[in-house]
Amino acid sequence: MLPYQTTLAYLFSRLLMFQRIGAAAYKADLTNTLTLCALLNNPEKDFPSVHIAGTNGKGSVSNMTASILQEVYRKGLFTSSHFNLNSTL
Repeated sequence: MLPYQTTLAYLFSRLLMFQRIGAAAYKADLTNTLTLCALLNNPEKDFPSVHIAGTNGKGSVSNMTASILQEVYRKGLFTSSHFNLNSTL
């Protein structure tokens, strides 16, 4: 077997999370995420932030949000380097 196929075979045979498909794989709540945050002492509460995610429009939404917040707060904008946007304070 090729390394990729070997890895897939391992994941699907050994890890229960990869054996669920369709509706059985869907989790409608944030229990696991909240548990992980609690184990890490809730680092997301250390500073105010806006997390923008999704498939399309993140650059535009990030810039609009930064512009709005700049009117009231000292703000910073961090985006992934592939957006070609500058981080500002």
